[in-house]
Amino acid sequence: MTSGHIRRPPDTEIDWAFFLDVDGTLLEIADQPSFVHVDTELLELVAQLHQLTGGAVALISGRSISNLEELLGALRLPLAGQHGLERRDAAGRLWIHAAPPEAKCAIREALLPVLARHSGLLLEDKGLTLALHYRRAPHLAAYAHRLMAQLMKEAGGGLELQKGKCVIELKPAGIDKGTAVAEYLTESPFRGRLPVFIGDDLNDEHGFAEVNRMGGISIKVGSGRSGAAYRLSGVAAVRRWLGGALKGRQ
Repeated sequence: MTSGHIRRPPDTEIDWAFFLDVDGTLLEIADQPSFVHVDTELLELVAQLHQLTGGAVALISGRSISNLEELLGALRLPLAGQHGLERRDAAGRLWIHAAPPEAKCAIREALLPVLARHSGLLLEDKGLTLALHYRRAPHLAAYAHRLMAQLMKEAGGGLELQKGKCVIELKPAGIDKGTAVAEYLTESPFRGRLPVFIGDDLNDEHGFAEVNRMGGISIKVGSGRSGAAYRLSGVAAVRRWLGGALKGRQ
């Protein structure tokens, strides 16, 4: 990974395949996932990009698909949720890569007294993963990471930790945003296109690595070390860059 200077990506082309993270990339991060604001301008941008590319736009998020659908309203497009554990393709078929592990319920029960003691911690049960948020209690970051690592160890295998911005998540092992990108690229309308992946967080590094391996365009949003080849400064910059594909075509 490199920290590097901000290297702006090339101008957008509608014959590319676009894979987009949501929180911190298309939307500003909120104190809680449910607090994000989805504006009509973003929905229009994504809808127009989806139409102009012939459907080659997918959102790849840590959120669940059902949660993404709530955010998008009537807009329907390919979605990969829970870091690729669930994926809806361009034909509307749903792929689930792992059932909730048997240990998940026990881990959730073990976390309940911790949440009662520390009101700044938030547990998000996404169905296939458990995410412990500490954005409201950053002083508990090291404790949250140690706790989730211990619970993973006690589970006896089949799980892995996924780090993010003020969150640590327990998820089934072996599936990530990079595998979701790879799966989409075997399918129409993504197959044969230059892949682009944009993300802002540690869990997006899997997507960057896969796109780099495919000779595509990997874009890190914001500062910090990353394997991405290019940078955009923030959510507004991402929207402007994506909007470049629409100029003269609306």
